Amino acid sequence: MIEPAGGAPLLTDKQPPQGTVTAGDGAHAASPAAPRPRRRPTDWRKRLEITLLAGPAILVFVSFVIFPVVLAGYYGFFRWKGFGPATDFVGFENYMIILQDSAFHDVLRHNGFILVLSLVLQGPIAIILALLLNQKIRGRSLIRVLIFVPYIISEVIVGIGWGLMLQTSGSVNGLLESVGLGALQKDWLSDPSIAIWSLMVIISWKYIGFAVILFLAGLQSIPDELFEAAAIDGASYWQIQRTITLPLLGPTVRIWAFLSIIGSLQLFDLVFIIWGQYVASTAGTSTMATYMVANGRTSGNFGYGSAVAVVMFLISLVIALIYQRYVLSRDTAGALTEGKK
Repeated sequence: MIEPAGGAPLLTDKQPPQGTVTAGDGAHAASPAAPRPRRRPTDWRKRLEITLLAGPAILVFVSFVIFPVVLAGYYGFFRWKGFGPATDFVGFENYMIILQDSAFHDVLRHNGFILVLSLVLQGPIAIILALLLNQKIRGRSLIRVLIFVPYIISEVIVGIGWGLMLQTSGSVNGLLESVGLGALQKDWLSDPSIAIWSLMVIISWKYIGFAVILFLAGLQSIPDELFEAAAIDGASYWQIQRTITLPLLGPTVRIWAFLSIIGSLQLFDLVFIIWGQYVASTAGTSTMATYMVANGRTSGNFGYGSAVAVVMFLISLVIALIYQRYVLSRDTAGALTEGKK
């Protein structure tokens, strides 16, 4: 320390000012304690609001979905006539009969055939129609409405109408005869080699409008800047569709495919209305749902019908879980808002 003439000491850069605690003094500076975060009080209003809004929906779902599935699983272990308490316990006998029944094997093949053809036929046609209707053409709105109208028509009306037209003496054979193509007249509903294809035509006509509207919504979500940039780079129309449109339309296509798969596994109304529960089996158009009604409700064996319903549920559940795991996993992961750890 250097003392000037005035007697006031001067501080050099080698010695700290007075009152400063240094490491050489053998003491450590005490850091101020960090304030503890306060616990936020429970937002009971938000929880009450969620309960009031979601409670009725959860109650309806449990009452009309979960409870019937559990009840069907229970009655599937009994030989039950549909009234009174179920007392004739048979264990897994109903399920063993289902797995060994050749008629059930046939309906499984029919459902599989309908599932595959629904994807193969409806998907490409719906994508082509969506691409055409996404262009600025005259009457585009009217064409969209006409394509979507069959989807909103009741299945009863569709089944009765197509059933009358495809009869042996129906309008389809009459039209073929009037234009000189009488040799092409067929028994469209009773011939086992043709009936399943008639069903596919009806299904495609009925449900392709839903796929077109769904794909149009997906196309309109794609930014126009991508198409403009590709066109500036010299890409042709089909190159743009193959490299830009179809990849970005992939999530919508996968969602539609999932809905089509589940609908094909549970198909009932059109088959039952057009062919009935007995003609469907001989014509090769029976499904798991019509098999359940014919061998359960109509035969008076509601326990066996409940077992068939459980088998249908398990098949649909397994396929849905597999599809979600291996097909929808990318879309589900992309929709998450929280970052991955």
